[in-house]
Amino acid sequence: MNILCIGGGPAGLYFSLLMKKQNPEHHIVVVERNRPYDTFGWGVVFSDQTLGNLVNADEQTARTILQSFNHWDDIDTHFKGQVVTSGGHGFCGIGRKRLLNILQARCEELGVKLLFETDVVDDQALAEQYHADLVIACDGLNSRVRTRYEASYQPDIDTRKCRFVWMGTKKLFSAFTFAFEETEFGWFQAHAYQYDGDTSTFIVETPEEVWLKAGIDKMSQDEATAFCEKIFAKYLDGQVLMTNAAHLRGSANWIKFPRIICKNWVHWNDIAGKQVPVVLMGDAAHTAHFSIGSGTKLALEDAIELARSFELHGQQGMHAVMEAYQQLRAVEVLKIQSSARNSMEWFENVQRYTAMEAPQFAYSMLTRSQRLSHENLRLRDAAYVRSFEQWIAEHAYAQAGLPMPVTRSAIPPMLTPFKLRDVVLKNRIVVSPMAQYSAVDGVAGDYHLVHLGSRAMGGAGLVFAEMTCVSADARITPACPGMYTPEHTAAWKRIVDFVHSNTDAKIAVQLGHAGAKGSTRAAWDGIDQPLEEGNWPLVSASVQQYLPGVSQLSREANADDLHRILQDFVKATQAADAAGFDWLELHCAHGYLLSSFISPLTNQRQDEYGGSLENRCRYPLQVFAAIRAVWPASKPISVRISAHDWVEGGITPDDAVQIARLFKAAGADMMDCSSGQVSKLEQPVYGRMFQTPFADRIRNEAHIPTIAVGAIFEADHANSIIAAGRADLCAIARPHLADPAWTLHEAARLGYTDMPWPKQYLAGKFQMERNLERDKQVAAASAGLTPQQIAARLLEG
Repeated sequence: MNILCIGGGPAGLYFSLLMKKQNPEHHIVVVERNRPYDTFGWGVVFSDQTLGNLVNADEQTARTILQSFNHWDDIDTHFKGQVVTSGGHGFCGIGRKRLLNILQARCEELGVKLLFETDVVDDQALAEQYHADLVIACDGLNSRVRTRYEASYQPDIDTRKCRFVWMGTKKLFSAFTFAFEETEFGWFQAHAYQYDGDTSTFIVETPEEVWLKAGIDKMSQDEATAFCEKIFAKYLDGQVLMTNAAHLRGSANWIKFPRIICKNWVHWNDIAGKQVPVVLMGDAAHTAHFSIGSGTKLALEDAIELARSFELHGQQGMHAVMEAYQQLRAVEVLKIQSSARNSMEWFENVQRYTAMEAPQFAYSMLTRSQRLSHENLRLRDAAYVRSFEQWIAEHAYAQAGLPMPVTRSAIPPMLTPFKLRDVVLKNRIVVSPMAQYSAVDGVAGDYHLVHLGSRAMGGAGLVFAEMTCVSADARITPACPGMYTPEHTAAWKRIVDFVHSNTDAKIAVQLGHAGAKGSTRAAWDGIDQPLEEGNWPLVSASVQQYLPGVSQLSREANADDLHRILQDFVKATQAADAAGFDWLELHCAHGYLLSSFISPLTNQRQDEYGGSLENRCRYPLQVFAAIRAVWPASKPISVRISAHDWVEGGITPDDAVQIARLFKAAGADMMDCSSGQVSKLEQPVYGRMFQTPFADRIRNEAHIPTIAVGAIFEADHANSIIAAGRADLCAIARPHLADPAWTLHEAARLGYTDMPWPKQYLAGKFQMERNLERDKQVAAASAGLTPQQIAARLLEG
């Protein structure tokens, strides 16, 4: 083939040398606008895993790169005068110029033509000049090619909130260093790492509003550099900061990161009568924030995957190659970009976490991308995790007013106690409220006794009953439980008494009103579908039909309705206390009645309950104030909200923080942070722990305890969330349906044997401990053996 690469960065050079290796008959030209062996930038970072990928792709190049690397394992986090060190991370740094020189030399050795000082204005003309069968567009962040064919590539470019500048210094950092400094203008952070024998990269970053307050926009380069030297003087040990952007004037070298995502990576041109693909690669196709060091990694791995696609699918034609490449690569890039987004947003919001003490701040920073979890950290640096777990446990027991127990191993964060008002939970795991559609005339029966009782015995600290309705017409379905007759109170008291008599768990009730989502069938008979007969009238904030053309039409609640419903909540609260519940939650989420007031999607009222966010929250806050007044002062009330409607024009995470502040001011003790289910137009972005960022923001911005919920299904998730201060409790839903003893089993799987089990379950505990010990013995005996040797040992017994 004739291959034209527009752009002489890592992606284009590496792809060129891989294709030349694959077939020396390829004629490959790389066109670069800069001079030979000239480049901008300081050092780049690779993980040990990325180095392994390079060795597999071209060992000769990889060995040359390895000889030029500076390697380190530790990450140092400097915060409030303390240094927290975590090891085992395995990173390498190399100068960008040195990396490009190595790739350029390897290309020339293999016969790739490098054409420098050539600015490509018309890619089609150049493709025709070189009779190109394939054009690689790796012309960087500001890709002309991507702009020219944006109708095909469909780029989404999001310019982010922070200003940052790349600099260098002769101060050598022995660890990857993150330094956070507060100034009179706000917080600045530095990312620093050594990349060769005498130089380190030093990136300074700060939110744009801080940058403007400091007046950096009006400074010269020299003035801004001196300003940064003053802030980070104690880390530089007298060394200066250096810039290599003399061609830029004033503060132009301080840029904002553009997050780039392209829906398609291939455009087809008709060149001299043949279809020629123009393939985006590297920063032209996608960007990943520098805080996870993956921009160059992505570029090189793009090159590896496209070369591999030609090797595997080349015989099937160019279209097959392009399709295979984008399908495979798009998924891997999405994973990295998702992690990079989490990391980037953490650094954009450092102020959010500055109330934390240094150990937790550092842990939050380390786990910010969600790629690195609690158990990942333990594998890298067990001593660090053990020490941090001890720190978390000591603070948790002190907060709960309990003596620190003596245990055989450190207590996992999810198993530390938590106190709210006078209620002390033995651990941070919550059985989430889950509709069971098994009540008869609102009465919770034997099913609920077994369902909730077994999960209380299963080790969770707090067990929630499902949404319990405050009147017959407040139910979602006829099979939903209620709290509006003496029979309901007696039925619930039976269940609460069982939990209190047989377990050390606490039990909570969640009170709610279905609003426009009421009078429907049980989920397995048609979720959200209206009853075939016996429907009751519905009310909501405004006239609403939840399922357009299907659901019953609700009417707008009038003043009499609002008074009656508030009184229903008060009576249900009093009944819940009489039943002995330890905890109460007000359901203001998921499009039910109180949620319908909060969301602008469902509230079009023109009175004092509509309009601004404060007005829309007015009625839910009135209900809250009324139930708080009759609920015992010693018992907490949490509020569940939809922190994101996932619909344009609906509630956003910014709104959720303000909603939490309003409820906190009214006396709420905790926010239960769910999302969605307000509109069928929602487009949620699912993934592991996908709603945890809402709990994180509310906890650390509104400064109120939170419950994280949603796709939390492993102890590793819960430990990471609690340890990082992203939430105070973790609500586990579906895993508890599959395993009532989820908490006990997860604790055993972690190897934590000091957790108390119900005496009736002790035989099971002993068996699990024996199994774990056996597994450890097998692992130790298998160390260093081949699979064949292990198989032989197993056959021998």
